Amino acid sequence: MRALLANKFFYRKGGAEVVMLQERAFLIEAGFDVIDFAMQDPRNLPSVYAEYFSPNRLYDQPLNAIDRIGTALSLIHSPEAVRKFERLIEKTQPDIVHCHNIYHQLTPSIIRAAKRRNIPVVLTLHDYKPICPTYTRLRNGQICSECVENRFANVIKHRCADGSLSKSLLLYAEAQAQRLLGSYEQVDRFIAPSEFMRSSVTRHRFPKERVEVIYNGVDCSRISASHHDLGYALYIGRLTPEKGVETLLSAHAGIAGQVPLVVAGTGPMEQDLRARYPGASYLGHLSGSTLESAIRDAALIVVPSEWYENCPMSVLEAMAHGKAVVASDIGGIPELVLHQETGLLFPPGNHEALKDCLTRLMADPDLRHGYGTAARSRLETKFALDQHNSALLKLYLSVTEEYLRRTSADTAEKVIHRS
Repeated sequence: MRALLANKFFYRKGGAEVVMLQERAFLIEAGFDVIDFAMQDPRNLPSVYAEYFSPNRLYDQPLNAIDRIGTALSLIHSPEAVRKFERLIEKTQPDIVHCHNIYHQLTPSIIRAAKRRNIPVVLTLHDYKPICPTYTRLRNGQICSECVENRFANVIKHRCADGSLSKSLLLYAEAQAQRLLGSYEQVDRFIAPSEFMRSSVTRHRFPKERVEVIYNGVDCSRISASHHDLGYALYIGRLTPEKGVETLLSAHAGIAGQVPLVVAGTGPMEQDLRARYPGASYLGHLSGSTLESAIRDAALIVVPSEWYENCPMSVLEAMAHGKAVVASDIGGIPELVLHQETGLLFPPGNHEALKDCLTRLMADPDLRHGYGTAARSRLETKFALDQHNSALLKLYLSVTEEYLRRTSADTAEKVIHRS
């Protein structure tokens, strides 16, 4: 089987790319011919299909009025990306197309291009883009569900895109156009990495039978559970408001003498947080073996998110290392962390509840080690990479077989009508 994987980045930029590259490695090992499609970028991993990649296009620069019109059109339909994609399809003749993060640069137009050639399409919902023009379900830093019922004009009303009317108009135009064009509606099957995501997108947008839950997975064979710790709480992630890192640092300020806190990550809030909360240790961005060492030596991992997390890899990796997790009770997190079994959950944004969770676990090594052991066991049972890969393969086979049956039935019906 030939599988074409489309994602705008072809390097480890974030969680979506980690999942995509894990799946790519599995498919190659399973004997698939894997075809890559992404944007050109010097950070990209090697690919024999790099000549077909779409030109790099970023949308973080100020634009004049004329450029804004061109940008609005390219968000909806990128002729360059579609041309490259069509050439790649003609060259490789894939049996299935699996899209990950494709909006803005590659655009959902590539879905329609695949469907015009009778190729089934699967799309993983790494975020809320089909039901939220800004993809985060946040408005002025607060969780929001006003666009879930396809009322995308709310993005203009509230200027959800950084408070900018022009950016909000662009995202409204993009969302409304894709809705009218039915780009996402042409997807044969969606993968939701959490039940929370599935319930969000099936409330008003997609039929339930077309959205299947396949949790993200971690390779248990690669990570051994840690049975020791050096007595610190660890935060891993971007230093941005929705991640709840300021809530964490504010809570920690009152218990710094009892709970050493290590912050691993960078972001727009970094300098301000360093200045206002000097009681924590800031390590900047960590990756590879350095990141794994930080997790292995941590007493617990804290995930204080204040947005609807989907299936955060940071939680799964903590569980793989046998670590207790203190996390916000929001989005898909409660599907991973079982309160008082594998960790502790607290109401998002609640400083006092977070402080209590941290002090409770740090004062009781046996309790946190027990939670960590249970977390590792739960990961092996429900979130192992082997299970993710098996579910993915089963879905691919189901979609392609269903597509073949439908195509054969359509052909037979045409023959009957002609005769």
